[in-house]
Amino acid sequence: MADFDFIVIGAGIAGASVGAHLAAKASVLILEMEERPGYHTTGRSAAAYEPNYGARPFLPLSRAGLAFYKNPPTDFSERPIFSRRGTLIIEAKGQEEASQHFLKPGSNLREVSVDDMVALIPVLRRNYANRGFYDDGTGDLDVDLLHRGYLKWFKQRGGKLDCNAPAKEIARVDGHWQVVTPQGTFSAGAVIDAAGAWGDKVAMMAGVAPVGLQPKRRSIGVIPISGHGFMDWPFFEDCAETWYAKPQSGKLIVSSADQTPVEPHDAFADDEAIAVGIDRLMQATTLEVTRLDHSWGGLRSFAPDHFPVCGYESSAPGFFWLVGQGGNGIQSSWGLSRLAAALALREAVPEDLLAHGLLLEDVLPARLRK
Repeated sequence: MADFDFIVIGAGIAGASVGAHLAAKASVLILEMEERPGYHTTGRSAAAYEPNYGARPFLPLSRAGLAFYKNPPTDFSERPIFSRRGTLIIEAKGQEEASQHFLKPGSNLREVSVDDMVALIPVLRRNYANRGFYDDGTGDLDVDLLHRGYLKWFKQRGGKLDCNAPAKEIARVDGHWQVVTPQGTFSAGAVIDAAGAWGDKVAMMAGVAPVGLQPKRRSIGVIPISGHGFMDWPFFEDCAETWYAKPQSGKLIVSSADQTPVEPHDAFADDEAIAVGIDRLMQATTLEVTRLDHSWGGLRSFAPDHFPVCGYESSAPGFFWLVGQGGNGIQSSWGLSRLAAALALREAVPEDLLAHGLLLEDVLPARLRK
């Protein structure tokens, strides 16, 4: 039986990133149930960096990663992971309360006029917007490059990755965790549950009470358009998050920002949700969408309070949670993985995360056990 300091379950962005940091100081095995890493949520992201997006703990975790994404070490990536693209938040009629909710924790947002908004998005209907807010510090993230960088570091530092290795049994035996997979049985002092939508199922397999994760489906449509200089447009959405759109790879992606509760599964797009997103896009703009190029669906997993769950489970020694990223897993990965590695190794929380305003009690699983 192969023995490690840590077994990480899941090779998506959460598992790959924490594994990369842990492997610098410990022996680490990542177990992935699919034939390749990042098959589910990680590979189906809108690839946006917007550090004003998400519940309270995600703001410092996302903001702490910007410098790294802009200028990663050459042994991580030879190209920047971040490319600048502004974000336009549009307050539509009746969304005054939603805009105040969005603005309260925001930073780097400046109010812009309708003329400014039309200059940014020439197809925007002037009578759609009450107010607009622009963030010029946001951008696109190369998700594949980021994920591959974490896995590159992981392997360079001696980490071991096994794919096609779903956990079939997890048990605490003589002070160690044993994980049975089709590839063999492995042992470690600690297990890190980075299984995304399957996080609660992994925990229950280990005899640990679930934290109440709820996977929710998000559907994305890809629209072919031409002209308008659209590839220079910002990411744009309404304040109430009922739709968003973004230029990507020579096309326009659009979503109704649906959050349909589902069981963990290989997600597929919901045609009705995509139709709703396209209809809302056409209400906001003069675009006439007549054809859908393709679509995809992904899962976002939320804890009951929509905060991430990161830390050791008090009732099960050596069982560590790293779940509940709720659609923020890509942009928060640099900050959250460093926090998770520090907590797993029982080291101090990185100072830059605290400086950005992270409150540790917001993320620890103990808050959900009261």
